[in-house]
Amino acid sequence: MPAAIVLAGGAMDVLCDRWPAHLPWWMPSVFSWPVYGGCMLALWLYCRGWRRLRRRGMISGIGPGRAPVFFLLGVGAIYAVLQTHFLYAAQHLFTFNRVQHLAMHHLGPFLIALSDPGPVLRHGAPRRLRAALGRPAIWAVMRWVQHPVPACLLFFGLVWLWLIPPVHVRAMLDPTLFAVMNAGMVIDGLLFWFLILDPRPGGGGGILSQPARLFLVTAVQLPQIAAGAAIAFAGRDIYPYYDICGRLVPGIDAGLDQQIGGSIVCYGGGMMSALAALILFGRLWRDDTPAATVRGAA
Repeated sequence: MPAAIVLAGGAMDVLCDRWPAHLPWWMPSVFSWPVYGGCMLALWLYCRGWRRLRRRGMISGIGPGRAPVFFLLGVGAIYAVLQTHFLYAAQHLFTFNRVQHLAMHHLGPFLIALSDPGPVLRHGAPRRLRAALGRPAIWAVMRWVQHPVPACLLFFGLVWLWLIPPVHVRAMLDPTLFAVMNAGMVIDGLLFWFLILDPRPGGGGGILSQPARLFLVTAVQLPQIAAGAAIAFAGRDIYPYYDICGRLVPGIDAGLDQQIGGSIVCYGGGMMSALAALILFGRLWRDDTPAATVRGAA
């Protein structure tokens, strides 16, 4: 399987390099080995771990049957906005750029975290990879970035950073900075949503309690709403890059493009936070129901 993945990637790399204009929409406009390799590695490890767990009769102990669907949809969402022709669209219309970031930072990581893939991925990872990822230094960094304060600041701070007009324009023009921006959004989204959607009840062992997670998803929602509103009501073209490169949809001018894009920042991020809050409220209700039933019976 790894050899087939590498061969398929090599073939796409050649096709994108030599005949980019003749490829269908579901093929990359610009092939990226890091993006392709990361997504394919995740899928391969997950499938490998699932097969091992199924052979051992342990599937029922890792979560609901819909977990693989959530994982596949999450990885697919990230892949779709980075390794299809949608990438080109996101580089030529601010509205599509905001959809891309919503998928990379919110929707994709949210679905992956909701699937609780940890046990499956651990069983699918080779021993050397598990040993490398289990080093104390790596876990120390992860504990720091998943501390509530840094996690909250990083989550909405990265959204703000790449929306600062000079920074945004520079990132769109510089291929290296563009890749750094996309990778940072995906990684930060995964770290944050794994913290929020951890299926363990929390309250001990460094795991956040459900009320603390509810506070966090509310705290990151408000700055995103403010940023989106500032863009939507800017009243002037604050992202001239899209006029310079040519907007993909001629009927959408700079004002309308920013209004739609700003609304996506407002309502898209808010929608994901609201959905997370509903899941957390459901877990609180589920955890409290047995105790309430026992008190009622007494």
